[in-house]
Amino acid sequence: MDMLAIVGYVVILVMMLMILKNKALPLFCFAVLPVVGALCAGFSVKEVLEFVNKGIGTTWKTAVLFIFSVVYFGVMNDAGMFDRMVNALLKVAGRNVTLLFIVTVLIATVGHIDGATASTYLISFPVMLPIFKRLKLSPYVLLLLVASATGVMNLVPWGGPTIRAATAIKGDANLLWHSMIPMQVFGLLSSVALAIYFGHVEKNRLAAEGIDLDNMGSALSGIESNAATDESLKRPRLYWFNLAFTALLIAALIWTKIPAFVVFMFGCVIALTVNYPDTKIQMQRLTAHAPNCIGLTMTLLCAGVFLGVFANSGMIKEMALVLINVLPDSLRQYLHIIIGVLGAPMGMVMGPDPYYYAVLPLIGETVAPFGITLEQVARSMLIGENVALAVSPCVATTFLAIGLVGVELKDHIRFSFKYLWLISVAMLVFAVITDIV
Repeated sequence: MDMLAIVGYVVILVMMLMILKNKALPLFCFAVLPVVGALCAGFSVKEVLEFVNKGIGTTWKTAVLFIFSVVYFGVMNDAGMFDRMVNALLKVAGRNVTLLFIVTVLIATVGHIDGATASTYLISFPVMLPIFKRLKLSPYVLLLLVASATGVMNLVPWGGPTIRAATAIKGDANLLWHSMIPMQVFGLLSSVALAIYFGHVEKNRLAAEGIDLDNMGSALSGIESNAATDESLKRPRLYWFNLAFTALLIAALIWTKIPAFVVFMFGCVIALTVNYPDTKIQMQRLTAHAPNCIGLTMTLLCAGVFLGVFANSGMIKEMALVLINVLPDSLRQYLHIIIGVLGAPMGMVMGPDPYYYAVLPLIGETVAPFGITLEQVARSMLIGENVALAVSPCVATTFLAIGLVGVELKDHIRFSFKYLWLISVAMLVFAVITDIV
């Protein structure tokens, strides 16, 4: 086994153990372990610093987006913009938790039509989180449902993974997507089924905790909503301005090419100034929401170190070669399907760029003698990796999601990964049965 591959696997193993066992913060694991691994593998300090610089260059924009979007929605929450939305959706859903979960999937599905994960999260979580909090529903279920719908919808040809796969095989992203539409529809139905399943799970949990869903009034009484407890911060006269301004920002995310972090940078400053003209109150609001930003922003930037070292040092490629070489010859003709099945954990560890640009061509070369086309390899690998995209620490928007919801990465992975992997495998089985793969 190549030394670089050994170092890569050791770093990944130690990292996962330290994070899941609470032995170190993710920011330590992301920043220190890959650097130590690269130095042990024989790279010079200068080379490692170049890897780090390139890696951070891929995450700083999302870090800026995270800071300003969290403060923006915090200010909107302080001003009471979400109160009417929450009450309206609660009225529609009534006491039907399952319907609420299905609505969550549909919002994420529609929100991801543009293929931009950041905008999907910024649409879905600020609207649905106050409702989940008010009803004492699990925030992990919210993350899971949005992640599932987002992962399935991310197969659209203007989404990042399909474009990457098409580029890697020198093909057309639209044609690649068209062949996968039936499987994508199956995936969306699977996400709805997941929502129905967790509707039953959460109703049973709430019933066990003594919350009577047949009487929604009593279920809501005494439960803290996401609205600001300080009534002096609310701005009912600015409700329609805040709503229209938020809609304008979302529209800018979807229909313009303005970078998302720029949209929320200016949006945050304007919203803060309009709602709270007093500079002392502005500073109080910034101070109040800063704790929600600093920890995950640091983690996000440190994740750039991990991405930079693993992608630019060649570790990912060597690790993939090890997986290929350990397979017996009799199974090599099914390697693209095997990688598709393992796509969720592989994509979670590697991130999309190495997965498609480095691993996909290797798999294609291996199965080509058996008559397997690059298009078939691309479809199989897309199905496996996409659905688990939202739990990958190698994807910057994962930190945006957990930051908006307010949970730890390790807990999100523990709760969501198994269900997302199950959906990806089910989609792959459907694709094999229907000859998509």
